[in-house]
Amino acid sequence: MSFMSPALARGTMVVVIPRLLRGSVGAICTQAAPLRLTPSALRHLTRSSVMKSKRRPDHLERTADVVRQEVVSAAKVCGVASESPSVKRLRLLVADKDFSFKAGQWVDFFIPGVSVVGGFSICSSPRLLEQERMIELAVKHTNHPPALWIHSQCTLDSEVAVRVGGEFFFDPQPADASRNLVLIAGGVGINPLLSILRHAADLHRERASKGRGYEMGTVRLLYSAKDTSELLFKKNILDLVNEFPEKIACSFHVTKQTTQISADLRPYITEGRISEKEIRDHISKETLFYICGPPPMTDFFSKDLESSCVPREHICFEKWW
Repeated sequence: MSFMSPALARGTMVVVIPRLLRGSVGAICTQAAPLRLTPSALRHLTRSSVMKSKRRPDHLERTADVVRQEVVSAAKVCGVASESPSVKRLRLLVADKDFSFKAGQWVDFFIPGVSVVGGFSICSSPRLLEQERMIELAVKHTNHPPALWIHSQCTLDSEVAVRVGGEFFFDPQPADASRNLVLIAGGVGINPLLSILRHAADLHRERASKGRGYEMGTVRLLYSAKDTSELLFKKNILDLVNEFPEKIACSFHVTKQTTQISADLRPYITEGRISEKEIRDHISKETLFYICGPPPMTDFFSKDLESSCVPREHICFEKWW
């Protein structure tokens, strides 16, 4: 199963950014000549690799040894919305046909005039990119310059650039053995896991409609946040649960709920943290575990699964600071 990527040989980076067509947000450039970044422009985009934010480690430094694609692609903001009181959701048009990603990966996020490069997980499915040339990100408000720009300056038609990276993904091939997934999310760690969940739903749909393709097993999402207002994508997740009641299940956990929980959410809510027992109940030789959240959470659950004799190659995790 190709859910972990091999290391790529290091070499000279070739950066090509296709030009976006002016005008309609939905327009996609298919014939315009590519824009090649000059060495000085590339240094401007990536100079944060040798600079540190005073508030937190720089994304490019933290992920310097992580596999990345070579292509940096132009993107245009075509949707901005509040996903929660502290999280903005972006929809980006990426016209470059060479741009692709696997469910669970992130992008280096280059902002003109901002020296620090952001790192944000893609929360949409690869199918949305294939069909509409769109990706979605959900970014929490912090004082880190890229996040601050998204919350305070980003508007429709803002132009940025993105490059795909990451070794945390689910990318089964049609002939691979069927797998169950347990997705364990904390806070904005839901982003890559939502991409995987949506990809699993797309695989279910393909199998149901065409009778071929990868045979997806069951998927269970365990998602913890401070309160229900910070549970991102609640409606999207429950829509998938209702569409595939025998294949997809979810359990929301809230740790500091102070308001009444709405009736539609109540059946899915547990007050308190995700427990080891809840996860251990789903251990099997066919199950893969994906964990994304604060470092203490990912450390705890990955070690607990190892101590429960889950093979290391069946435990995938990503830490976001």
